[in-house]
Amino acid sequence: MNLHGKVAIVTGAATGIGRAIATEYVRAGAAVTIDYVGNSEHADELVKALHLIDGKAIAIAADVSDEEQVEMLVDQTVRSFGRLDILVNNAGIEQPAPFLETPRSAWDKVIAVNLTGPFLCAQRAAKQMVAQGGGGRIINISSVHEDMAMPTNSPYCAAKGGLRMLMRTIAVELAPHGITVNNVGPGAVDTPMDAPTKADPDKLRTLLAEIPLGRMGHPQEIGELCAFLASDAAAYITGSTYFIDGGMMRHAGSL
Repeated sequence: MNLHGKVAIVTGAATGIGRAIATEYVRAGAAVTIDYVGNSEHADELVKALHLIDGKAIAIAADVSDEEQVEMLVDQTVRSFGRLDILVNNAGIEQPAPFLETPRSAWDKVIAVNLTGPFLCAQRAAKQMVAQGGGGRIINISSVHEDMAMPTNSPYCAAKGGLRMLMRTIAVELAPHGITVNNVGPGAVDTPMDAPTKADPDKLRTLLAEIPLGRMGHPQEIGELCAFLASDAAAYITGSTYFIDGGMMRHAGSL
């Protein structure tokens, strides 16, 4: 994919899927802002690695659920690179618990990061894209659980379901400005978020039995799909979710 001359923000990009997306974007020629929260070690290491392949990348600490920090994230990116063409809403968290035992604090935190965050980031990024002209791309990292129930994870599923309708709605509103909006819905991917399942042989065996391709996905595979959706080749694609799950959604529960 060719992303030369494009500028992207990838939220939650220090590790896992976000790191893979940022890496694919730089390899395709884009300049990338690595958004992170907390310790800067992983983000700084990624920036150094991207510089080694002659990439343009910076790291900015910003909590996507905080409107002022989102404003700062976009402003610093534009000051550094001159514009903003691509936003990837990747930052996300889980706080699993049985529904009857889920505290309000867990609901509030998961919704804040996984749904309010994409709303704030997409709104601010779209304003920048409209102001500078030339269209843009907004890509949300959703999940198979925007459509598929996951017992003991109700806040997460609610946030991803909400993200589906947020994407569909703003795709229509932003289309006249040449801004496309799509979701990418991974299934089980070999990242730190899925590490507890991978470490438990029984849980892993049960999971893999639900995936027709018989394996977890690789972060790079998500990154490559996101690179396509950010490219000119995807200029006529908007308002849809692209599941990348090894066939899980077509097979889960059928055994």
